Amino acid sequence: MSIVRKAVAADIDELLRLEALAFRGDRLSRRAFRRWLKHPGCVFLASEGNGGLCGYILVILRRGTRLARLYSLAVDPACRGQGVASTLIELAEQAVRDAGALYMRLEVAGNNDAAIKLYRKLGYTQFGMYRDYYEDHSDALRMEKCVHRLKPANQNRTIPWISQTTPFTCGPAALMMAMNGLDPAYSPSPLEEVEIWREATTIFMTSGHGGCHPVGLALAAAVRGFKAEVWVSRKGPLFVEGVRDPNKKRVISLVHESFIAQAKKQKLPVRYADIDQRKLADCYARGDNVLIMISSYRLDNRKAPHWVVLSGYDEQCLYFHDPDLEIGPHLTIADENRDSIECQHVPIARADFASMSLFGASRLRTAVILRRG
Repeated sequence: MSIVRKAVAADIDELLRLEALAFRGDRLSRRAFRRWLKHPGCVFLASEGNGGLCGYILVILRRGTRLARLYSLAVDPACRGQGVASTLIELAEQAVRDAGALYMRLEVAGNNDAAIKLYRKLGYTQFGMYRDYYEDHSDALRMEKCVHRLKPANQNRTIPWISQTTPFTCGPAALMMAMNGLDPAYSPSPLEEVEIWREATTIFMTSGHGGCHPVGLALAAAVRGFKAEVWVSRKGPLFVEGVRDPNKKRVISLVHESFIAQAKKQKLPVRYADIDQRKLADCYARGDNVLIMISSYRLDNRKAPHWVVLSGYDEQCLYFHDPDLEIGPHLTIADENRDSIECQHVPIARADFASMSLFGASRLRTAVILRRG
């Protein structure tokens, strides 16, 4: 008879033993286990019995979202067939549900029939696939389960996910997603990403390179043959309130005035109103793609404007594609591939989204609505 408890530092040797028994490759290291055991944003449970560990489960909670990801699950082969895995999964689901998560996602080797059968039995469904994902070049099925039994609307919509390739090009990456989702013939590329940034940048920001102005992004879309309109909650230069340097403020203001003049000349609609969630959902439902600026504070503690793409909605949540795949010094290339799943169809509770979509002391809210030309 095994018991399930929180994993602790004293379990590391047993956890490494389970890794060696359960996996031929893609194993977590001692360093990785130490990091996750200390990490506040995860659920790490161990099943203990017969003087050792029978299995463990590690689930990561993404900051600022209602999304959990089953990062690793291992069971001692001698304990299989005893319900260890299903018990760990069900208790982890309860833990992430209590923590506010709406969805649990995972990847599983396409040739692991036993694991796939278990996940399907527990209510997980496939929503994608990664080719050549694991060290042995096998594919990975992408599966998910709504732990609150919600079903996102408009699943027939396909918006590709694209990662930004620099710290300051979330706007171009989001725009490329939106344009490619409307027109599959449109070809995103790293060069295109930089070109759009050059067209839409504010030049300066509070620090570092400038981000992208909503009108600048709309103009870039119009040049590429798409129709666009901008919603912005206030008039006047954007993003200047956090900039101290008078010359930087002057440049940001000049760029703003240029974008507004270009929009007026091209008859590109700029609506000075506070766009609400109903309007965003209505636009998405009629086939438009929507770029939304959020504050990244709830995602990474940085108070910076950040562009995302609306990818679905339901009564409780809005969902978005986040182009920011941040790679820390502890991550490998394999980790980079794994973490991209966390950036797609990210569920945000509507109450949380209402706060996240406001930026700065002026409580700026802005969005770019895109449709085919």
